[in-house]
Amino acid sequence: MIRDITIGQFYPARSRIHELDPRTKINGTFFFILSLFINQSFMTYGIAFLALCAVIMATTIPVRFMLKGLKSIFIIIMLTIVLNLFLTPGTTILLTLGRFTITLEGLQTAFYMGTRLIMLIIGSSVLTLTTSPITLTDGIEALLKPLERIKVPAHEIAMMMTIALRFIPILLEETDKIMKAQLARGADFESGGLIKKARSMVPLLVPLFISSFRRADDLALAMEARCYRGGEGRTRLKQLRYKKIDFWAYTILMLYLIVFIVMRVLA
Repeated sequence: MIRDITIGQFYPARSRIHELDPRTKINGTFFFILSLFINQSFMTYGIAFLALCAVIMATTIPVRFMLKGLKSIFIIIMLTIVLNLFLTPGTTILLTLGRFTITLEGLQTAFYMGTRLIMLIIGSSVLTLTTSPITLTDGIEALLKPLERIKVPAHEIAMMMTIALRFIPILLEETDKIMKAQLARGADFESGGLIKKARSMVPLLVPLFISSFRRADDLALAMEARCYRGGEGRTRLKQLRYKKIDFWAYTILMLYLIVFIVMRVLA
């Protein structure tokens, strides 16, 4: 399950989505997430789903690999659906199970929340899967550049965000190795109640924290050895420049948002 998390990984491939400027993909991801909160209806969610499917097909990344990232949060998705299904009040009762009742409103809310969560995870995964960490850092920094006028450290924020994303697959791989090593020594992570399972995680978390601090220290030493002093005065090997495909992507994105806004006004 640990290896199934795809957020933070980069999948090298040749596609139109990979060729887009990182600023275009970051803005596209932000507006896609925003569109999921503008309006809740079967029509809008259907449009968002079709748009997401079109983007996934354009990335040439295997759909099975893309959906693999949902396995790690399957319990969270199911818990969200169940809680909204049974705890959402409504007037149209569909089924009664003891103290709990399932209403039409609860069924709709559970569908919307589950679908929204799934599309949020997959939409965010598309950004990291199609953008290398270095390019993602440049894109975030470029978008935060105007905030430097009010003393916001754009380069440092972009660097921290990218390092955090980059360390996700590394820490997951380290967790998998430690877990296998502890299982070989007789550790049990499955049996027992909640308290016992929490205690059984100590042999996993302690080595993981130690390894994380060691990696962070090694990274800091490596950056200092390369004379890293922040973003001031730094140059880039590849300068970010919008291409024709980016303007087409922004046009499609604007039309996509206009559709959602119009449906929100008319609802």
